[in-house]
Amino acid sequence: MMTWLQRFGAWPKEVVVLACILFVMLVGLVDYLTGYETFFFTFYLLAVFLGTWRVSPIFGALMSALSVTAWISANIEAGAHYSSYFIPVWNAGIMFAIYLIIVFLLTRLKRVNERLEERVRLRTAALTREMQERKQLQKELLENSEREQRRIGRDLHDGLCQHLTGTALAGHLLQLKLAAHAAEAGEAERLVKLLEEGIELTRQLSYRLDPVAVVGGNLTDHFADLAADTGRRFKVACHFASSLREPLEDTATAAHLYRIAQDAVANAVNRVGVTHINLGLASVAAETVLTVMDDGGESPETVRGDAEARRRAMAYRAELIGARLRWERVATNGTRLTCTVPGNETKHADQD
Repeated sequence: MMTWLQRFGAWPKEVVVLACILFVMLVGLVDYLTGYETFFFTFYLLAVFLGTWRVSPIFGALMSALSVTAWISANIEAGAHYSSYFIPVWNAGIMFAIYLIIVFLLTRLKRVNERLEERVRLRTAALTREMQERKQLQKELLENSEREQRRIGRDLHDGLCQHLTGTALAGHLLQLKLAAHAAEAGEAERLVKLLEEGIELTRQLSYRLDPVAVVGGNLTDHFADLAADTGRRFKVACHFASSLREPLEDTATAAHLYRIAQDAVANAVNRVGVTHINLGLASVAAETVLTVMDDGGESPETVRGDAEARRRAMAYRAELIGARLRWERVATNGTRLTCTVPGNETKHADQD
């Protein structure tokens, strides 16, 4: 019955009023045609239910009175005979009282239902607000972490690198001055080489922390550098291939895509037995697809927590740019990550 009443809940009240009146008249006509032996109590009750639920309790009482009148009139017109006028009046009163009880109970049920719906609405609104606040907090934490990484990267590049470069130059001058002394000159040369290696390592670290404005125009260059740096540092074969038809114009999307690739590569190099890592950027229809595939096994227990943290970070970055992220094990033993970024038209359609 509740489902039936809710289906009529969207009807305008004027339409419901007219429908209830016509329905009672129709049931009264059928009641008259079928004779007074047939009892139509339930059919009259449908109009009482609908009028009470959709219009008001007062209208439900009016429909009760109209239903009782139609029922008594139909029975009398159909040939029902009573020994006294008290009998039809008594029957009508009993039937009207039953209808009023039903109207009262239905009104209470409607109020309880409305309170429950209001409570659900408030809790849903509170939950939605909490989810939005949590999402905003996560976004701010991610942005703060990103800014801090970039600040440290710039400090390393502009501060420590410059200091080490100056020290290397001083060591080189010392080497020239000690050229006549072979032993001391060799020690100075080794010192200069160590400083130059320190400069290169610091530059690589600063680049990983702050990839110097990753934008669509040079995104493929940054991916190529990431593949080359991964191969040098971890002694694995890391290759990058790109078939992008046009660069990504959205700087934020390009930066998040690069960070996703960084985390995916960091997880890949920690897997057992990994020897090859393939990075790929491709244009598929109106979408940009990033793939990171390796041939390693499961991550060791010691790094599994860090790997899960990176996966959550990748999933959140993908959500920020509206991308679809998927991990899967390949048949030849390995893991493939696919990140699909919709084009501008697809993004606008999703937002609409």
